[in-house]
Amino acid sequence: MIELRVNGQTVSVDVEPDTPLLWAIREEVGLTGTKFGCGIAQCGACTVHVDGVAVRSCSYPATAAEGSDIVTIEGLGSPQAMHPVQQAWLEIDVPQCGYCQSGQIMAAAALLAETGNPTDDEINTAMTNICRCGTYPRIKAAIRRAADLT
Repeated sequence: MIELRVNGQTVSVDVEPDTPLLWAIREEVGLTGTKFGCGIAQCGACTVHVDGVAVRSCSYPATAAEGSDIVTIEGLGSPQAMHPVQQAWLEIDVPQCGYCQSGQIMAAAALLAETGNPTDDEINTAMTNICRCGTYPRIKAAIRRAADLT
């Protein structure tokens, strides 16, 4: 058993020591907004925040997150109080299929927390998540919009 602090709540999960954080979040905690994509930390669909840093949870051991603050897409904002990135995503109409969007939003939120008004180069460097639909121009526009909202 390990204790995780997810979206402000402490939960005990019974997982093997090498279980990726992604599966602890999805299968044990029941938060399915974080998606499985590649399983090798390349696509970014599984991005969550651990102590404010965007991490690819499919390759991050759940035991390494013990004692840390974990935020998933479910904990980033709410319909009543959206995070600026979520608001911008809606305004710009970013998603096409939408599968990668929770990871994209979490990566963008971490970028904006670190760099309040990023340049295009900083966005390109930080946003390494893959979108099979190719919504990259809308993603960049939404990040710029979210920077204006903060």
